Amino acid sequence: MRHTTIDSPLGPLTLVADGDALVGLYMTGQAYRPADERFGALAPDDDPTLTAAAEELRQYFAGERTSFSVPLHPAGTEFQHAVWDAIASIPYGETSSYAELAQQIGRPTAVRAVGAAVGRNPLTVIVPCHRVIGSGGALTGYAGGLERKRTLLTLEAKG
Repeated sequence: MRHTTIDSPLGPLTLVADGDALVGLYMTGQAYRPADERFGALAPDDDPTLTAAAEELRQYFAGERTSFSVPLHPAGTEFQHAVWDAIASIPYGETSSYAELAQQIGRPTAVRAVGAAVGRNPLTVIVPCHRVIGSGGALTGYAGGLERKRTLLTLEAKG
């Protein structure tokens, strides 16, 4: 495990890699952010995985990228992975509700559990949990804070 921190319109982002895959992307003050000592050593500036992730994020924030190709390998339960995969399928500039995600993964009564899995997404922005909203269209729950969620949705609305 190794990490680096990059600047972004959301404030500093900590990118965490293990092998050739990104395993975490965390905001300062994010709910459920692991302790910094769990991120491993500070990576060298030429780390290929972290450099690629940082460049894709730079392009995304510049409005030049709508999807990510960096390899991902988040740690989580089978249920969490099902939710995160469903989140990853929400197209750029669109939104889905927690209830719709629960339907999509075949667990229509598990809306609260889906919400918990969304909140524990370790790859925020890249696995676009900011695209998940309340059933009535309300901006609800975001581990990075509602202002950051609003910023990301506004960025994508311009694209």
